[in-house]
Amino acid sequence: MNYKKQQSCRVLTALLTILLCLSLLVSCAEAPSGSDLGDGGAGGMHAGNSAPNASPEYNKGDDASAPEGTDDTFRENDFLSVADKPVSTFSSDVDTASYAYFRKLVSGGMPFERIRDAYGANIRTEEMLNYFSYRYTAPKEGEPFGVYTEIAPCPWNENNALLMMNLTAEIAEPKEGGNNLVFLIDVSGSMYASDKLPLLKTAFTYLVERLTANDRVSIVTYSGKEAVVLEACKGDEKETILAAINGLEASGSTNGQAGLRMAYEIAESCKIENGNNRIIMASDGDLNVGISSAEELKNYIASKRDTGIYLSVLGFGTGNYKDAKMEALADNGNGVYYYVDGESEAERIFGEGLFSTLYTVAKDVKLQVTFDPAYVDSYRLIGYENRILSEEDFEDDKKDAGDVGSGHTLTVCYELVLASEEAESESKEPTIVPLVGKEPPQSDGSDHAWFTLEIRAKAPDSDTSVLYEYEFGAASYTDAPSYDFRFASAVIETAMLLHESEYIGAVTLDDVIGALDAMSFTDDAKSEFVALLKTARGAS
Repeated sequence: MNYKKQQSCRVLTALLTILLCLSLLVSCAEAPSGSDLGDGGAGGMHAGNSAPNASPEYNKGDDASAPEGTDDTFRENDFLSVADKPVSTFSSDVDTASYAYFRKLVSGGMPFERIRDAYGANIRTEEMLNYFSYRYTAPKEGEPFGVYTEIAPCPWNENNALLMMNLTAEIAEPKEGGNNLVFLIDVSGSMYASDKLPLLKTAFTYLVERLTANDRVSIVTYSGKEAVVLEACKGDEKETILAAINGLEASGSTNGQAGLRMAYEIAESCKIENGNNRIIMASDGDLNVGISSAEELKNYIASKRDTGIYLSVLGFGTGNYKDAKMEALADNGNGVYYYVDGESEAERIFGEGLFSTLYTVAKDVKLQVTFDPAYVDSYRLIGYENRILSEEDFEDDKKDAGDVGSGHTLTVCYELVLASEEAESESKEPTIVPLVGKEPPQSDGSDHAWFTLEIRAKAPDSDTSVLYEYEFGAASYTDAPSYDFRFASAVIETAMLLHESEYIGAVTLDDVIGALDAMSFTDDAKSEFVALLKTARGAS
Protein backbone atom coordinates (compact mmCIF):
# COMPACT_ATOMS: atom_id res chain seq x y z
CA MET A 1 0.00 0.00 0.00
CA ASN A 2 2.80 2.40 0.93
CA TYR A 3 4.57 1.50 -2.33
CA LYS A 4 1.44 2.35 -4.41
CA LYS A 5 1.09 5.70 -2.62
CA GLN A 6 4.72 6.51 -3.37
CA GLN A 7 4.20 5.63 -7.04
CA SER A 8 1.07 7.80 -7.22
CA CYS A 9 2.96 10.75 -5.69
CA ARG A 10 5.77 10.36 -8.19
CA VAL A 11 3.35 10.31 -11.14
CA LEU A 12 1.49 13.36 -9.79
CA THR A 13 4.76 15.25 -9.27
CA ALA A 14 5.86 14.44 -12.82
CA LEU A 15 2.55 15.67 -14.26
CA LEU A 16 2.75 18.92 -12.28
CA THR A 17 6.31 19.47 -13.51
CA ILE A 18 5.27 18.98 -17.14
CA LEU A 19 2.36 21.41 -16.72
CA LEU A 20 4.65 24.01 -15.14
CA CYS A 21 7.15 23.73 -18.03
CA LEU A 22 4.37 24.08 -20.60
CA SER A 23 3.09 27.18 -18.80
CA LEU A 24 6.55 28.77 -18.85
CA LEU A 25 6.94 28.05 -22.56
CA VAL A 26 3.61 29.72 -23.34
CA SER A 27 4.53 32.78 -21.26
CA CYS A 28 7.85 33.17 -23.09
CA ALA A 29 6.15 32.88 -26.45
CA GLU A 30 3.64 35.60 -25.57
CA ALA A 31 6.20 38.02 -24.02
CA PRO A 32 6.54 41.38 -25.82
CA SER A 33 9.54 41.59 -28.14
CA GLY A 34 10.46 45.10 -26.97
CA SER A 35 11.36 44.24 -23.36
CA ASP A 36 13.69 46.40 -21.26
CA LEU A 37 16.60 44.04 -21.68
CA GLY A 38 16.06 43.84 -25.42
CA ASP A 39 16.23 47.62 -25.57
CA GLY A 40 19.67 47.67 -24.06
CA GLY A 41 18.84 48.27 -20.38
CA ALA A 42 21.15 45.95 -18.47
CA GLY A 43 21.60 43.48 -21.26
CA GLY A 44 23.06 43.55 -24.75
CA MET A 45 21.76 44.36 -28.19
CA HIS A 46 18.18 44.07 -29.38
CA ALA A 47 16.88 40.58 -29.84
CA GLY A 48 14.91 39.72 -32.94
CA ASN A 49 15.45 39.28 -36.64
CA SER A 50 15.82 42.94 -37.65
CA ALA A 51 16.64 46.36 -36.25
CA PRO A 52 13.82 48.87 -35.66
CA ASN A 53 13.07 51.34 -38.45
CA ALA A 54 14.49 54.85 -38.38
CA SER A 55 10.96 56.24 -38.04
CA PRO A 56 8.99 53.40 -36.44
CA GLU A 57 5.38 53.18 -37.54
CA TYR A 58 3.01 54.29 -34.83
CA ASN A 59 0.72 51.58 -33.52
CA LYS A 60 -2.72 53.08 -32.86
CA GLY A 61 -3.32 50.44 -30.24
CA ASP A 62 -0.47 51.73 -28.11
CA ASP A 63 -1.24 52.95 -24.62
CA ALA A 64 -1.56 56.75 -24.60
CA SER A 65 0.11 57.13 -21.21
CA ALA A 66 3.28 59.22 -21.01
CA PRO A 67 6.57 57.39 -21.59
CA GLU A 68 9.29 57.06 -18.98
CA GLY A 69 11.17 60.32 -18.56
CA THR A 70 8.27 62.59 -19.54
CA ASP A 71 8.17 65.87 -17.62
CA ASP A 72 4.90 65.64 -15.71
CA THR A 73 5.75 68.78 -13.70
CA PHE A 74 5.44 71.17 -16.67
CA ARG A 75 3.50 74.35 -16.00
CA GLU A 76 3.34 77.16 -18.51
CA ASN A 77 4.12 80.71 -17.44
CA ASP A 78 1.18 82.71 -16.06
CA PHE A 79 0.32 86.37 -16.51
CA LEU A 80 2.11 88.70 -14.09
CA SER A 81 0.96 92.17 -13.12
CA VAL A 82 3.36 94.94 -14.13
CA ALA A 83 2.31 96.90 -11.03
CA ASP A 84 3.46 94.02 -8.81
CA LYS A 85 6.31 92.57 -10.88
CA PRO A 86 7.47 94.78 -13.75
CA VAL A 87 10.71 92.82 -14.31
CA SER A 88 11.00 89.50 -16.19
CA THR A 89 14.37 87.71 -16.02
CA PHE A 90 15.44 84.50 -17.74
CA SER A 91 18.35 82.67 -19.34
CA SER A 92 18.90 82.42 -23.07
CA ASP A 93 18.22 79.13 -24.88
CA VAL A 94 19.15 78.47 -28.51
CA ASP A 95 18.48 74.71 -28.48
CA THR A 96 16.24 73.27 -31.20
CA ALA A 97 15.82 69.67 -30.02
CA SER A 98 12.06 69.83 -29.36
CA TYR A 99 11.14 70.67 -32.94
CA ALA A 100 13.26 67.87 -34.43
CA TYR A 101 11.77 65.43 -31.90
CA PHE A 102 8.24 66.58 -32.79
CA ARG A 103 9.08 66.02 -36.46
CA LYS A 104 10.35 62.53 -35.64
CA LEU A 105 7.09 61.59 -33.92
CA VAL A 106 4.92 62.94 -36.73
CA SER A 107 7.06 61.25 -39.40
CA GLY A 108 6.61 57.97 -37.54
CA GLY A 109 2.83 58.25 -38.04
CA MET A 110 1.89 59.46 -34.56
CA PRO A 111 -1.31 61.56 -34.47
CA PHE A 112 -1.30 65.02 -32.92
CA GLU A 113 -3.50 63.99 -29.97
CA ARG A 114 -1.16 61.15 -29.03
CA ILE A 115 1.87 63.46 -29.19
CA ARG A 116 -0.01 65.95 -27.00
CA ASP A 117 -0.98 63.36 -24.40
CA ALA A 118 2.31 61.45 -24.20
CA TYR A 119 5.02 63.94 -25.17
CA GLY A 120 3.50 67.43 -25.06
CA ALA A 121 5.06 68.44 -21.75
CA ASN A 122 8.54 67.67 -23.10
CA ILE A 123 8.17 69.81 -26.24
CA ARG A 124 9.55 73.22 -25.26
CA THR A 125 8.02 76.23 -27.01
CA GLU A 126 11.28 78.16 -27.31
CA GLU A 127 12.98 75.19 -29.02
CA MET A 128 10.14 75.05 -31.54
CA LEU A 129 10.46 78.79 -32.22
CA ASN A 130 14.25 78.86 -32.41
CA TYR A 131 14.42 76.18 -35.09
CA PHE A 132 13.24 78.65 -37.72
CA SER A 133 14.74 81.77 -39.28
CA TYR A 134 12.96 85.10 -39.00
CA ARG A 135 13.69 88.74 -39.72
CA TYR A 136 16.74 89.80 -37.72
CA THR A 137 18.80 92.93 -37.18
CA ALA A 138 22.57 92.61 -37.49
CA PRO A 139 24.58 93.48 -34.36
CA LYS A 140 26.07 96.96 -34.15
CA GLU A 141 29.82 97.24 -33.95
CA GLY A 142 31.05 96.31 -30.49
CA GLU A 143 27.81 94.55 -29.53
CA PRO A 144 27.27 90.78 -29.55
CA PHE A 145 23.58 90.94 -30.53
CA GLY A 146 21.27 92.71 -32.92
CA VAL A 147 17.65 93.14 -31.76
CA TYR A 148 14.47 93.38 -33.85
CA THR A 149 11.04 93.82 -32.25
CA GLU A 150 7.47 93.66 -33.49
CA ILE A 151 4.22 94.09 -31.55
CA ALA A 152 0.80 93.28 -33.05
CA PRO A 153 -2.64 92.01 -31.98
CA CYS A 154 -2.41 88.54 -30.44
CA PRO A 155 -3.82 85.93 -32.90
CA TRP A 156 -5.42 83.76 -30.21
CA ASN A 157 -6.80 86.60 -28.05
CA GLU A 158 -7.89 89.84 -29.73
CA ASN A 159 -7.93 91.63 -26.36
CA ASN A 160 -4.17 91.23 -26.02
CA ALA A 161 -1.00 92.02 -27.93
CA LEU A 162 1.89 89.77 -28.85
CA LEU A 163 5.48 91.00 -28.57
CA MET A 164 8.13 89.24 -30.64
CA MET A 165 11.83 89.98 -30.10
CA ASN A 166 14.40 88.44 -32.43
CA LEU A 167 18.04 88.46 -31.38
CA THR A 168 20.91 87.47 -33.62
CA ALA A 169 24.49 86.87 -32.48
CA GLU A 170 27.62 88.10 -34.17
CA ILE A 171 29.52 85.82 -36.55
CA ALA A 172 32.72 84.44 -35.02
CA GLU A 173 36.05 84.11 -36.75
CA PRO A 174 37.68 80.65 -36.73
CA LYS A 175 40.05 80.07 -33.82
CA GLU A 176 43.70 80.40 -34.80
CA GLY A 177 44.64 77.24 -32.96
CA GLY A 178 41.92 75.17 -34.60
CA ASN A 179 39.47 72.76 -32.96
CA ASN A 180 40.22 70.25 -30.25
CA LEU A 181 37.21 67.95 -30.50
CA VAL A 182 36.37 64.89 -28.44
CA PHE A 183 33.58 62.74 -29.81
CA LEU A 184 31.94 61.04 -26.81
CA ILE A 185 29.84 58.26 -28.30
CA ASP A 186 27.33 56.00 -26.56
CA VAL A 187 27.76 52.44 -27.87
CA SER A 188 25.53 50.70 -25.32
CA GLY A 189 22.95 48.12 -26.34
CA SER A 190 20.17 50.70 -26.47
CA MET A 191 22.00 52.42 -29.37
CA TYR A 192 21.57 49.42 -31.69
CA ALA A 193 18.49 50.75 -33.52
CA SER A 194 18.97 52.18 -37.00
CA ASP A 195 17.91 55.68 -35.88
CA LYS A 196 20.63 55.68 -33.23
CA LEU A 197 24.20 54.45 -33.82
CA PRO A 198 23.92 54.04 -37.63
CA LEU A 199 22.45 57.56 -37.95
CA LEU A 200 25.06 58.86 -35.51
CA LYS A 201 27.83 57.58 -37.80
CA THR A 202 26.30 59.45 -40.72
CA ALA A 203 26.00 62.63 -38.66
CA PHE A 204 29.66 62.66 -37.69
CA THR A 205 30.63 62.07 -41.31
CA TYR A 206 29.35 65.56 -42.17
CA LEU A 207 31.52 67.06 -39.42
CA VAL A 208 34.64 65.09 -40.32
CA GLU A 209 34.38 66.24 -43.95
CA ARG A 210 34.83 69.84 -42.77
CA LEU A 211 37.88 69.31 -40.55
CA THR A 212 41.37 70.51 -41.48
CA ALA A 213 44.95 69.66 -40.54
CA ASN A 214 44.69 72.39 -37.91
CA ASP A 215 42.07 70.38 -36.00
CA ARG A 216 42.49 67.46 -33.60
CA VAL A 217 39.95 64.67 -33.04
CA SER A 218 39.70 62.15 -30.22
CA ILE A 219 37.01 59.49 -29.84
CA VAL A 220 35.85 58.10 -26.50
CA THR A 221 33.15 55.44 -26.32
CA TYR A 222 31.19 54.17 -23.36
CA SER A 223 28.87 51.26 -22.64
CA GLY A 224 29.58 48.88 -19.77
CA LYS A 225 33.07 50.40 -19.80
CA GLU A 226 34.74 53.40 -21.39
CA ALA A 227 37.41 53.22 -24.09
CA VAL A 228 39.66 55.61 -26.00
CA VAL A 229 39.26 54.69 -29.68
CA LEU A 230 41.27 57.56 -31.10
CA GLU A 231 43.38 60.33 -29.56
CA ALA A 232 44.53 63.66 -31.03
CA CYS A 233 44.24 62.55 -34.65
CA LYS A 234 44.79 65.34 -37.19
CA GLY A 235 41.58 66.52 -38.82
CA ASP A 236 42.83 65.89 -42.36
CA GLU A 237 43.32 62.18 -41.60
CA LYS A 238 39.70 61.65 -42.49
CA GLU A 239 39.94 57.99 -43.47
CA THR A 240 41.41 57.13 -40.06
CA ILE A 241 38.72 59.06 -38.20
CA LEU A 242 35.85 57.65 -40.26
CA ALA A 243 37.19 54.10 -39.98
CA ALA A 244 37.19 54.46 -36.19
CA ILE A 245 33.62 55.78 -36.19
CA ASN A 246 32.25 53.25 -38.67
CA GLY A 247 33.83 50.38 -36.75
CA LEU A 248 31.76 51.07 -33.62
CA GLU A 249 29.19 48.49 -32.50
CA ALA A 250 26.47 48.65 -29.86
CA SER A 251 26.35 46.33 -26.83
CA GLY A 252 26.23 46.39 -23.03
CA SER A 253 24.88 48.78 -20.40
CA THR A 254 25.42 52.56 -20.31
CA ASN A 255 28.06 54.01 -17.97
CA GLY A 256 27.82 57.66 -18.94
CA GLN A 257 29.70 58.81 -15.85
CA ALA A 258 32.86 56.96 -16.79
CA GLY A 259 32.63 58.12 -20.39
CA LEU A 260 32.22 61.77 -19.39
CA ARG A 261 35.18 61.63 -17.02
CA MET A 262 37.43 60.12 -19.66
CA ALA A 263 36.25 62.58 -22.32
CA TYR A 264 37.14 65.54 -20.11
CA GLU A 265 40.53 64.00 -19.30
CA ILE A 266 41.30 63.58 -23.00
CA ALA A 267 40.01 67.07 -23.86
CA GLU A 268 42.16 68.63 -21.15
CA SER A 269 45.28 66.70 -22.13
CA CYS A 270 44.86 67.81 -25.78
CA LYS A 271 43.67 71.34 -24.97
CA ILE A 272 44.57 74.08 -27.46
CA GLU A 273 45.04 77.34 -25.56
CA ASN A 274 44.21 79.59 -28.50
CA GLY A 275 41.70 77.18 -29.99
CA ASN A 276 38.19 75.85 -29.63
CA ASN A 277 37.93 72.99 -27.13
CA ARG A 278 34.70 71.03 -27.13
CA ILE A 279 33.23 67.61 -26.32
CA ILE A 280 30.41 66.50 -28.63
CA MET A 281 28.38 63.83 -26.88
CA ALA A 282 26.04 61.59 -28.88
CA SER A 283 23.56 59.36 -27.06
CA ASP A 284 19.93 58.46 -26.41
CA GLY A 285 20.44 59.62 -22.82
CA ASP A 286 19.69 56.22 -21.29
CA LEU A 287 22.44 56.36 -18.65
CA ASN A 288 21.75 53.42 -16.37
CA VAL A 289 25.17 52.96 -14.71
CA GLY A 290 27.11 55.53 -12.67
CA ILE A 291 25.67 59.07 -12.70
CA SER A 292 22.11 58.68 -13.93
CA SER A 293 19.86 61.44 -12.58
CA ALA A 294 19.55 64.84 -14.26
CA GLU A 295 20.60 66.55 -11.01
CA GLU A 296 23.76 64.45 -10.64
CA LEU A 297 24.67 65.11 -14.26
CA LYS A 298 24.06 68.83 -13.78
CA ASN A 299 26.36 69.00 -10.76
CA TYR A 300 29.15 67.03 -12.39
CA ILE A 301 29.14 68.99 -15.66
CA ALA A 302 28.85 72.29 -13.79
CA SER A 303 32.03 71.44 -11.90
CA LYS A 304 33.90 71.15 -15.23
CA ARG A 305 32.83 74.50 -16.75
CA ASP A 306 35.90 76.38 -15.54
CA THR A 307 38.20 74.17 -17.61
CA GLY A 308 37.29 76.12 -20.76
CA ILE A 309 35.99 72.95 -22.40
CA TYR A 310 32.42 73.14 -23.67
CA LEU A 311 30.00 70.24 -23.97
CA SER A 312 27.43 70.00 -26.78
CA VAL A 313 24.91 67.16 -27.00
CA LEU A 314 23.32 65.29 -29.90
CA GLY A 315 20.27 63.16 -29.15
CA PHE A 316 19.18 60.09 -31.12
CA GLY A 317 16.27 57.65 -31.17
CA THR A 318 12.90 57.23 -29.47
CA GLY A 319 11.34 54.82 -27.00
CA ASN A 320 13.77 54.98 -24.11
CA TYR A 321 14.99 58.46 -25.05
CA LYS A 322 15.84 60.61 -22.00
CA ASP A 323 15.27 64.20 -23.03
CA ALA A 324 15.66 65.80 -19.59
CA LYS A 325 19.10 64.27 -19.08
CA MET A 326 20.31 65.35 -22.51
CA GLU A 327 19.12 68.92 -21.97
CA ALA A 328 20.72 69.04 -18.51
CA LEU A 329 24.07 67.96 -19.95
CA ALA A 330 24.17 70.65 -22.64
CA ASP A 331 22.74 73.42 -20.45
CA ASN A 332 25.37 72.92 -17.78
CA GLY A 333 28.21 72.20 -20.17
CA ASN A 334 28.05 75.61 -21.88
CA GLY A 335 26.94 73.94 -25.09
CA VAL A 336 23.98 73.44 -27.39
CA TYR A 337 21.45 70.58 -27.48
CA TYR A 338 20.26 69.19 -30.82
CA TYR A 339 18.10 66.20 -31.64
CA VAL A 340 19.02 64.33 -34.83
CA ASP A 341 15.95 62.74 -36.40
CA GLY A 342 17.44 62.07 -39.83
CA GLU A 343 20.26 62.68 -42.26
CA SER A 344 18.98 66.10 -43.33
CA GLU A 345 19.10 67.34 -39.74
CA ALA A 346 22.63 65.97 -39.37
CA GLU A 347 23.66 67.91 -42.46
CA ARG A 348 21.98 71.08 -41.14
CA ILE A 349 23.83 70.87 -37.81
CA PHE A 350 27.27 70.12 -39.22
CA GLY A 351 26.83 71.85 -42.58
CA GLU A 352 25.38 75.35 -42.60
CA GLY A 353 25.14 75.36 -38.80
CA LEU A 354 28.68 74.13 -38.11
CA PHE A 355 30.00 77.42 -36.73
CA SER A 356 26.97 77.81 -34.48
CA THR A 357 27.57 74.29 -33.20
CA LEU A 358 31.28 74.70 -32.56
CA TYR A 359 31.93 78.35 -31.69
CA THR A 360 30.53 80.15 -28.65
CA VAL A 361 30.47 83.96 -28.97
CA ALA A 362 28.75 84.78 -25.66
CA LYS A 363 28.35 82.76 -22.49
CA ASP A 364 26.02 83.09 -19.49
CA VAL A 365 23.62 85.19 -21.53
CA LYS A 366 20.77 86.58 -19.41
CA LEU A 367 17.83 88.69 -20.52
CA GLN A 368 15.82 91.09 -18.39
CA VAL A 369 12.70 92.86 -19.67
CA THR A 370 11.20 95.72 -17.65
CA PHE A 371 7.67 96.87 -18.58
CA ASP A 372 6.24 100.36 -18.00
CA PRO A 373 2.84 100.14 -16.26
CA ALA A 374 1.68 103.20 -18.19
CA TYR A 375 1.64 101.09 -21.34
CA VAL A 376 1.54 97.43 -20.23
CA ASP A 377 -0.85 96.13 -17.58
CA SER A 378 0.37 92.51 -17.44
CA TYR A 379 2.54 90.09 -19.40
CA ARG A 380 3.18 86.40 -19.92
CA LEU A 381 6.55 85.07 -21.10
CA ILE A 382 5.91 82.38 -23.71
CA GLY A 383 8.19 79.39 -23.21
CA TYR A 384 11.50 79.38 -21.32
CA GLU A 385 9.70 77.81 -18.34
CA ASN A 386 12.83 76.06 -17.09
CA ARG A 387 15.03 79.10 -17.77
CA ILE A 388 13.40 81.56 -15.36
CA LEU A 389 15.82 83.47 -13.11
CA SER A 390 15.28 85.73 -10.13
CA GLU A 391 15.75 89.46 -10.62
CA GLU A 392 18.87 89.26 -8.43
CA ASP A 393 20.39 86.54 -10.62
CA PHE A 394 20.71 89.02 -13.48
CA GLU A 395 23.69 90.85 -11.98
CA ASP A 396 25.19 87.78 -10.31
CA ASP A 397 28.09 86.68 -12.55
CA LYS A 398 28.36 83.43 -10.59
CA LYS A 399 24.88 82.41 -11.74
CA ASP A 400 25.12 80.19 -14.80
CA ALA A 401 22.97 80.87 -17.86
CA GLY A 402 22.72 79.81 -21.49
CA ASP A 403 25.43 80.24 -24.10
CA VAL A 404 25.07 81.49 -27.65
CA GLY A 405 27.02 80.27 -30.68
CA SER A 406 28.26 82.10 -33.75
CA GLY A 407 25.33 83.50 -35.73
CA HIS A 408 22.79 81.86 -33.44
CA THR A 409 19.34 83.38 -33.39
CA LEU A 410 17.05 83.66 -30.40
CA THR A 411 13.31 84.44 -30.47
CA VAL A 412 11.46 85.66 -27.38
CA CYS A 413 7.71 86.32 -27.24
CA TYR A 414 5.42 87.83 -24.62
CA GLU A 415 1.64 87.97 -24.56
CA LEU A 416 0.73 91.44 -23.30
CA VAL A 417 -2.35 93.02 -21.78
CA LEU A 418 -1.91 96.66 -22.74
CA ALA A 419 -3.05 99.45 -20.45
CA SER A 420 -5.90 101.48 -21.92
CA GLU A 421 -5.87 105.23 -22.42
CA GLU A 422 -8.52 105.54 -19.68
CA ALA A 423 -5.98 104.48 -17.03
CA GLU A 424 -5.25 107.80 -15.28
CA SER A 425 -3.12 106.62 -12.40
CA GLU A 426 -1.51 103.53 -10.88
CA SER A 427 -4.22 103.47 -8.22
CA LYS A 428 -7.02 103.25 -10.79
CA GLU A 429 -7.83 99.88 -12.27
CA PRO A 430 -7.25 100.23 -16.04
CA THR A 431 -10.00 99.35 -18.47
CA ILE A 432 -8.79 96.75 -20.97
CA VAL A 433 -10.24 97.11 -24.45
CA PRO A 434 -9.87 94.87 -27.51
CA LEU A 435 -6.91 95.80 -29.69
CA VAL A 436 -8.60 94.97 -32.95
CA GLY A 437 -9.50 98.27 -34.65
CA LYS A 438 -8.09 100.24 -31.69
CA GLU A 439 -5.01 102.39 -31.34
CA PRO A 440 -2.37 101.14 -28.92
CA PRO A 441 -1.54 103.31 -25.88
CA GLN A 442 -0.02 106.65 -26.95
CA SER A 443 1.44 109.63 -25.14
CA ASP A 444 2.53 113.03 -26.43
CA GLY A 445 3.69 111.82 -29.83
CA SER A 446 7.20 110.78 -28.81
CA ASP A 447 8.14 107.11 -28.72
CA HIS A 448 8.13 106.56 -24.98
CA ALA A 449 9.46 103.15 -23.97
CA TRP A 450 6.83 100.51 -23.39
CA PHE A 451 9.61 98.25 -22.16
CA THR A 452 13.38 98.04 -21.86
CA LEU A 453 15.48 95.01 -22.74
CA GLU A 454 18.73 94.45 -20.89
CA ILE A 455 21.17 91.71 -21.87
CA ARG A 456 24.10 90.55 -19.79
CA ALA A 457 26.71 88.39 -21.50
CA LYS A 458 30.30 87.30 -20.99
CA ALA A 459 32.94 86.93 -23.66
CA PRO A 460 33.93 83.24 -24.04
CA ASP A 461 37.24 83.87 -22.22
CA SER A 462 35.87 86.18 -19.51
CA ASP A 463 34.19 85.72 -16.13
CA THR A 464 32.76 89.25 -16.06
CA SER A 465 29.52 90.12 -17.83
CA VAL A 466 28.88 93.24 -19.88
CA LEU A 467 25.49 95.00 -19.89
CA TYR A 468 23.68 95.99 -23.10
CA GLU A 469 20.46 98.05 -22.97
CA TYR A 470 17.67 98.67 -25.51
CA GLU A 471 14.36 100.55 -25.39
CA PHE A 472 11.25 99.94 -27.49
CA GLY A 473 7.91 101.73 -27.73
CA ALA A 474 4.94 102.38 -29.97
CA ALA A 475 7.15 102.38 -33.07
CA SER A 476 7.31 98.59 -32.74
CA TYR A 477 3.52 98.28 -32.95
CA THR A 478 1.72 97.39 -36.17
CA ASP A 479 -1.78 96.35 -37.17
CA ALA A 480 -0.32 94.53 -40.19
CA PRO A 481 2.14 91.99 -38.75
CA SER A 482 4.85 90.49 -40.93
CA TYR A 483 4.83 86.95 -42.33
CA ASP A 484 7.50 86.02 -39.81
CA PHE A 485 5.32 87.29 -36.96
CA ARG A 486 2.35 85.33 -38.23
CA PHE A 487 4.40 82.17 -38.71
CA ALA A 488 5.95 82.45 -35.23
CA SER A 489 2.43 82.90 -33.84
CA ALA A 490 1.37 79.63 -35.49
CA VAL A 491 4.36 77.82 -33.98
CA ILE A 492 3.41 79.17 -30.55
CA GLU A 493 -0.22 78.11 -31.01
CA THR A 494 0.96 74.61 -31.95
CA ALA A 495 3.01 74.40 -28.76
CA MET A 496 0.09 75.75 -26.73
CA LEU A 497 -2.17 73.05 -28.18
CA LEU A 498 0.43 70.42 -27.30
CA HIS A 499 0.55 71.78 -23.74
CA GLU A 500 -3.25 72.06 -23.52
CA SER A 501 -2.71 75.71 -22.58
CA GLU A 502 -5.42 77.47 -20.63
CA TYR A 503 -4.73 80.57 -22.74
CA ILE A 504 -5.31 79.09 -26.21
CA GLY A 505 -9.03 79.86 -26.15
CA ALA A 506 -11.06 78.32 -28.99
CA VAL A 507 -8.10 77.89 -31.36
CA THR A 508 -7.84 74.41 -32.92
CA LEU A 509 -5.22 72.65 -35.02
CA ASP A 510 -7.43 73.30 -38.07
CA ASP A 511 -7.29 77.03 -37.29
CA VAL A 512 -3.49 76.96 -37.14
CA ILE A 513 -3.24 75.09 -40.43
CA GLY A 514 -5.77 77.47 -42.02
CA ALA A 515 -3.72 80.51 -40.97
CA LEU A 516 -0.55 78.96 -42.39
CA ASP A 517 -2.28 78.03 -45.65
CA ALA A 518 -3.13 81.71 -46.10
CA MET A 519 0.60 82.41 -46.35
CA SER A 520 3.16 81.27 -48.89
CA PHE A 521 6.70 80.30 -47.96
CA THR A 522 9.96 80.13 -49.87
CA ASP A 523 11.66 78.78 -46.75
CA ASP A 524 11.77 74.96 -46.95
CA ALA A 525 11.77 74.57 -43.16
CA LYS A 526 8.57 76.60 -42.79
CA SER A 527 6.88 74.73 -45.64
CA GLU A 528 7.87 71.48 -43.96
CA PHE A 529 6.24 72.62 -40.70
CA VAL A 530 2.91 73.18 -42.46
CA ALA A 531 3.14 69.73 -44.05
CA LEU A 532 3.93 68.14 -40.67
CA LEU A 533 0.85 69.64 -39.06
CA LYS A 534 -1.31 68.34 -41.88
CA THR A 535 0.25 64.89 -41.54
CA ALA A 536 -0.33 64.88 -37.77
CA ARG A 537 -3.95 65.96 -38.28
CA GLY A 538 -4.52 63.29 -40.92
CA ALA A 539 -3.14 60.56 -38.66
CA SER A 540 -5.70 61.37 -35.97
